[in-house]
Amino acid sequence: MQARTRVRSAGLSRLVEARRVVVKVGSALLVDQKTGRLNRAWLEALAQDLRRMRKRGQQIILVSSGAIALGRRQLGLQAGSLPLEQKQAAAAVGQIRLAHAYKELLEDDNTAVAQVLLTLQDSEQRRRYLNARATLNALLALGAIPVINENDTVATAEIRYGDNDRLAARVAQMASADCLVLLSDVDGLYSADPNLDSAAEFFPEVRGITPRIEAMAGGSASDVGSGGMATKIAAARIALDAGCYMCIASGHPQNPLRKVEAGARCTWFIPAATPVAARKQWIAGVLKPAGVLGIDAGAVGALQRGRSLLPAGVVAVSGTFERGDAVDVADTGGRVIARGLSAYSSADVQRIMGRRSTEIEQLVGFRGRDEVVHRDDLVLRTGIEESAGAGG
Repeated sequence: MQARTRVRSAGLSRLVEARRVVVKVGSALLVDQKTGRLNRAWLEALAQDLRRMRKRGQQIILVSSGAIALGRRQLGLQAGSLPLEQKQAAAAVGQIRLAHAYKELLEDDNTAVAQVLLTLQDSEQRRRYLNARATLNALLALGAIPVINENDTVATAEIRYGDNDRLAARVAQMASADCLVLLSDVDGLYSADPNLDSAAEFFPEVRGITPRIEAMAGGSASDVGSGGMATKIAAARIALDAGCYMCIASGHPQNPLRKVEAGARCTWFIPAATPVAARKQWIAGVLKPAGVLGIDAGAVGALQRGRSLLPAGVVAVSGTFERGDAVDVADTGGRVIARGLSAYSSADVQRIMGRRSTEIEQLVGFRGRDEVVHRDDLVLRTGIEESAGAGG
């Protein structure tokens, strides 16, 4: 009993204390399986939870299924599997209805609701990933709630996520979220399907995705959803690698997030590091940086004090790289002191090096970041050596 209380307390505090939370809502919760209509009473209760979280200062991203399920009823499409073109047609109709519902329930004088449609390529191609990440960060900084779904109307079968569990995990990774909550038709991870095996073991906490954990995955219990436990385990792997806590909880009760906070049965996946630490570990572990930035003594001192690298401190550029690529940072003697992700291409760094941040827009033709490498994207040499040692 004490162990269960500790797990519940840790999960509760993680959801309450998280600065940035991604909440994923499944089709089976949003859409009544008998009528095909929006489950409005449930959605109103979820909106209450989200508004309450916002009032205590948390940033919220909502990843919502349901567009195809809503659109197929409006278009009179048959139950069961649909060909891709009919899924895309249903998504185009249903997405409007879904977005309108979220706008009506969540938007007020202080909160705007934004619709963001993503494809698999938006998280796999580096430039599109960075653009999507920047958009999400800008929306959150401006106080908006992004509502995200896969862009089913343009994605082909070959470039789809196919489920919003993994999409939600990619969004959590992209946004450096602290916590991901998957509201589902199940209340957590079991050793077997509890609907078929009354002796199935429930797991309140998971600290790593082992072969045994992967073997527990089953199919979706819903006729309108595309995800099952297998997609949730895949999502957990992405979230844990990003340093993000993840929770699988039943979404069926009214006010499901409040229920999780009150100690409702759920499974928490516990990462080994924070989002920032996980990101820096990944940066440090890059085997072959794309280039080198030479910096002056003043910039060296600034980095050692935890500052970002500004263009004024850059004195040399070698290699060819694009925005978002990993680069080494070296002093005037050629000694590598740090590694980071460049906010500019090598060509643009050559244009702005040695200049003030206020001159960047005039020099490169667009307004980018003030820093060449932001401190959140920078790892000092000690961290690089530790990562290399761990890999050896």
